[in-house]
Amino acid sequence: MNLSTFKHIYFLGIGGIGMSALARYFNAKGYSVSGYDKSSSKLTSQLQNEGISIHFEDKGLAILNELNPKETLVIYTPAVPQDLGEYQALLNSQIPSIKRAKALGIITQNSKGLGVAGTHGKTTTSTLLAHVLHQSPIGCNAFLGGIASNFDSNLVLNENSTLTVIEADEFDQSFLELFPYASIITSTDADHLDIYKNAKTLVDSFQAYANKTKENGILIREINTAITASNAITYSTNEPQSNADYQCFNIRFEQGEFIFDCICKRKLWENIVLGIPGIHNASNATAVIALCEALGLTESEIRTGLSTFKGVKRRFEYHIKEEDKVFIDDYAHHPTEINALVNSVRLLYPNKEIRGIFQPHLYSRTKDFLEDFATALSKLDEVILLPIYAARENSIKEVTSKVLLAKIECPKKQVLSKNETIDYLKQSKKTAVYLTIGAGDIDTLVQPIKEILL
Repeated sequence: MNLSTFKHIYFLGIGGIGMSALARYFNAKGYSVSGYDKSSSKLTSQLQNEGISIHFEDKGLAILNELNPKETLVIYTPAVPQDLGEYQALLNSQIPSIKRAKALGIITQNSKGLGVAGTHGKTTTSTLLAHVLHQSPIGCNAFLGGIASNFDSNLVLNENSTLTVIEADEFDQSFLELFPYASIITSTDADHLDIYKNAKTLVDSFQAYANKTKENGILIREINTAITASNAITYSTNEPQSNADYQCFNIRFEQGEFIFDCICKRKLWENIVLGIPGIHNASNATAVIALCEALGLTESEIRTGLSTFKGVKRRFEYHIKEEDKVFIDDYAHHPTEINALVNSVRLLYPNKEIRGIFQPHLYSRTKDFLEDFATALSKLDEVILLPIYAARENSIKEVTSKVLLAKIECPKKQVLSKNETIDYLKQSKKTAVYLTIGAGDIDTLVQPIKEILL
């Protein structure tokens, strides 16, 4: 498909984080851009301020009267409900329609794509990679799955760079539409079992993605991932007996800085400063070091990029950072991610009580990992569970937050609605580390909780 034959790009689900990056790209390239989303948000407001037309009502067949079939390309996200009137109308029309991943694959086909894949860590890792490259002489373009604090955007454009950083999403096997010159694979833990049905199918999909790496390209993988690749560069974190090419260890918090050491192909880099905290982020940074070295960046350029990284919105994002109270918001929605979050908070605040508010995301994920969620959440001093956020799913009668609560071994635990949570925190405010955790709409509690604690 030749994108230059189109003048108008129409997005179904334009408010999604991945879709909005594409919308910004086409808008910057001079296309006419418009789209639909089910509800307005801060992100859709930003797109509108950038000159993109967005509506929030399903126009059904009427949308066909607004689009010229000879000039329009429709890009849609798999998250759009199949019974949406506009989706059905466009699907049965003569207007060409492609998935978001297909569009991303076409855009990046003629550049050196740097894909970041994994069931955990891909947003932070891809954003960190983009930042390190952006501040180096090499530069990069980037399509990111989160709003980078350094860029205040999910899109980076650099006409002088041949590199494009891409968050390679495993959902719906989207990453198989990409053509990576190099890839990082952070993890292959079981997830999205509503799509893949079992862990083996998920791993097979990651293997297929790894196999797409170009013959003269670069593959970086966490050493425990279930990927077979004879020429891959490996990395590990806090594994004393590891034989990985890049080994991250001695992770610590000193004088307000998050620091780690790394063996980089037998050469020791000491006292690496990372701009954001977290054991999992030290692991992500190690993957970035490995790929950036392979791309030709110097140690000095890499260190500078790591130390000046400000993070990603909703990834270990501080909202209050004071001596007597700390409030962190995090997107963690899988047991492995919650473990990493809580362990990192314990490292930073070993003597403080940790109060966590968690919104389970998807009935299927909660069912598949019920015991693991309970084990991870039991590490908190107090747990508040919100009702399960259904997203694209119908409810499962036997799967509820109360069922999960019963399995959590924590001295203080309860299930509350969002309004009840606000009322409870008003009455029980105390010195502690507060965490909001989840990938649903728990972010709507961030500002009210911040106001309570301040």
